[in-house]
Amino acid sequence: MDVVVVESPAKAKTINKYLGQDYVVLASYGHVRDLPAKDGSVLPDDDFAMLWQVESDSAKRMNDIARALKGAGHLYLATDPDREGEAISWHVLEILQAKGALKKIPVSRVVFNEITRNAVTTAMRNPRQLDQELVQAYLARRALDYLVGFTLSPVLWRKLPGARSAGRVQSVALRLICEREIEIEAFRAREYWTVDALVAAQGGQSFTARLVERDGRKLDRFDLANAEQAHDAKARIEATSFSVTRVETRPGKRHPAPPFTTSTLQQEAARKLGFDAKRTMQLAQRLYEGIDLGGETVGLITYMRTDGVQMAGEAIAGCRRAIEAQFGAKYVPDVPRAYKAKAKNAQEAHEAVRPTDFFRTPEQMARYLDGDQRRLYDLIWKRAMASQMPPADVERTTVDLGDPARSLGLRATGTVVTFDGFLALYQEGRDDETDEDGARLPALKADEPVERRKVTADQHFTEPPPRYSEASLVKKLEELGIGRPSTYASILSTLRERAYVEMERNRFIPSDKGRLVTAFLENFFSRYVQYDFTAGLEEKLDEISAGKIDWKAVLRDFWQDFSAAVGDTKDLRIGQVIEALDEALSPHLFPARADGTDARRCPSCADGRLGLKLSRFGAFIGCSNYPECRFTRQFGGNAEAQGDEAGGDRVLGTDPATGQAVTLKAGRFGQYIQLGEPVEGSKEKPKRSSIPKDVDAATLTLERALELLSLPRTVGIHPESQKPIVAGLGRFGPYVLHDGTYASLQTTEDALTIGLNRAVTVIAEKPKGRGRGQPKVLHEVGAHPADGAMVQVLEGRFGPYVAHGGINATIARGTDPASLTLDQALALLQAKAAKAPAKAPARAKARKPAQAAADDAKPAKTAPKKAAAAKADGKAPAPKKAPAKKAAAKPAAKPQRRSAAG
Repeated sequence: MDVVVVESPAKAKTINKYLGQDYVVLASYGHVRDLPAKDGSVLPDDDFAMLWQVESDSAKRMNDIARALKGAGHLYLATDPDREGEAISWHVLEILQAKGALKKIPVSRVVFNEITRNAVTTAMRNPRQLDQELVQAYLARRALDYLVGFTLSPVLWRKLPGARSAGRVQSVALRLICEREIEIEAFRAREYWTVDALVAAQGGQSFTARLVERDGRKLDRFDLANAEQAHDAKARIEATSFSVTRVETRPGKRHPAPPFTTSTLQQEAARKLGFDAKRTMQLAQRLYEGIDLGGETVGLITYMRTDGVQMAGEAIAGCRRAIEAQFGAKYVPDVPRAYKAKAKNAQEAHEAVRPTDFFRTPEQMARYLDGDQRRLYDLIWKRAMASQMPPADVERTTVDLGDPARSLGLRATGTVVTFDGFLALYQEGRDDETDEDGARLPALKADEPVERRKVTADQHFTEPPPRYSEASLVKKLEELGIGRPSTYASILSTLRERAYVEMERNRFIPSDKGRLVTAFLENFFSRYVQYDFTAGLEEKLDEISAGKIDWKAVLRDFWQDFSAAVGDTKDLRIGQVIEALDEALSPHLFPARADGTDARRCPSCADGRLGLKLSRFGAFIGCSNYPECRFTRQFGGNAEAQGDEAGGDRVLGTDPATGQAVTLKAGRFGQYIQLGEPVEGSKEKPKRSSIPKDVDAATLTLERALELLSLPRTVGIHPESQKPIVAGLGRFGPYVLHDGTYASLQTTEDALTIGLNRAVTVIAEKPKGRGRGQPKVLHEVGAHPADGAMVQVLEGRFGPYVAHGGINATIARGTDPASLTLDQALALLQAKAAKAPAKAPARAKARKPAQAAADDAKPAKTAPKKAAAAKADGKAPAPKKAPAKKAAAKPAAKPQRRSAAG
């Protein structure tokens, strides 16, 4: 009997079917050990020794593997075919050797790019040894990320209140987002005009031509800068006739894109399907590990963490056969198409992401897949198929028109597809969502007159660069050579979890906290957020994996400079930090005013100056004359959007009912609307309303402000209870309230316009019971391998959790419930089930005198197990872990430090 170790139980189940009864396939459930999230897990002074910790659940699984090895003939490590997979195999091997479980059992490493019967059995016939260079590259990356996170994050906590963590790649990605926001804020729209003429050929077909030349000079974008110039040009066109001066037709081709890599899959899934990177990888993992196709579990796609764009020869042959079967021979090029990776530092060159069998069409697979799986498989299948189809033939035509005096020139362009080629199946998405194809132009010849029908002059304004989407940010990181395919999803998730960014229309907007952290790092650790430096480290990691340089030499070089930079900040006072950040963020916080007055002048007092302030709640703008002057403004770039030109309040108008001014104000916790002003000596405060998230303060009108101030409003009387129904805005958004029961509404507009009938329905549809009702099912992650029942992710009163068979397991805060995989859910349920018997029976509560002794005894019982685990790893000796009770008594420190490495 031979033992095979893989990462996940789903993968284990599928592979066991392929290998048969002579093999035992067991799952490690991912990484079996990790660096403890505390200081001292990586020791630079001890030549970067790394102290690994085996979690309790992993220890049980390793014990299961060790027991299975008794009497086994061979151990096969069959984890994923990348650097992470190699590292997991190394961890498993290290632990088993420390346990003495291997003895003389031979150990081999096997890799397969797809989980199909042929791929698995072929891999088992061609084993290899563990790739030590790949392992060392993993160790170097892990050590670097740890050293940056657990060295730099405490500096942030001490020097920048409200900051949570910094990361080697995370902070660079955040810098990109912040720099794009600075570009947007600095952008000033510029007006320009275009003049178009609708003309018709002699045959009657009309087309549009644009003015491109005037008085012998080609027009650039801003030559028609205002309405006067544009309408003058329009009048000149209307006063003359035109004929064809030149016709040029050029054939062209549009080539298909290569099959997906990890990053291009994430980009295209974001553009076309609306999936974030984490969701895309979760779905791809399921498709890779295997789907039950009516009794047989088969992996539908190849391994999804790859930089490679090539496909295996047999896969290309299968693809070409499938193309011919579906589209015909003319859609199969004479020679197979070959692709080469363009990504900087492309490495781990496995196959591209492709279907394992091109004859498994999305239509055939639809009944076996859920909605999101089907959509992703459809995308992968079409992209891979299209990559081996011929290019599309296009015809690009340009027609120039001129007046008799040749003082005005118009131009029309058209692009027509003459052979669709790969476009018959697939067209790559673009961030700008534009269409390259124009209309077909009529057949024209030189000197042919055209009929002028209509001339229009249109006003335009230049637009700022767009904020990064997940797709465009991943693309930018890849272009810069920063990060790797397997890291992008976690990088973007960490930025959200740390509240360094917000999402608006699927675009990244840096939060105040994110901008402060970036400014701090750029001022005091500028080298470590430079793009070239971060990309250079990635190159060194690649050289380690290629066996070109020593991994510890890379760590030594990095640590020498980095530790010195951290040491330079020890004597740094918070006042110095505020001063530096105030100066660095000055263009953002205090943009120049159109009237030339001092942007820092306090609008509330005569001689105060505005500046950046920090509190435990975050950053804000305050007056230098505090506490005499208590003017504050929300942290942000555009003072005019938060108040008047002096950076203060903005009067929206007068309430016709009361005659009081309606003012948009800015406080430390955001913007709000106020009706009237406080009356001296009166305890009654003016009526106020916060600005809801779905209302843009910059474009707020008097009418909308009065509507917001009208809330809460009485919708009507409930027909059954005869009690009022009220609509309003609360801490958690718009709502309706009836007899103590709140029901959420979707938008602010709903709170303003909802009628009685709809309000009664909303309240009736709210689940009953303890104010909450039945938990909402967020999604089903898959069938439990033990009984086939679905494992569900539910929304509970205290947050999301997974449920199966009467066991509920809480999902850790910061984990996206939508991205939870079946393997992760099973691990949570198993951990919860293991803890359940440990609960003390009710009668134990009565034994109060013995309780303290029992509590003291618990650490003593568990200490030997922990010591044994440490000894088995060959790392930390047991005495170092003995004072567990003291460590447990320290409050709150651990949760903070656990966030450091993110």
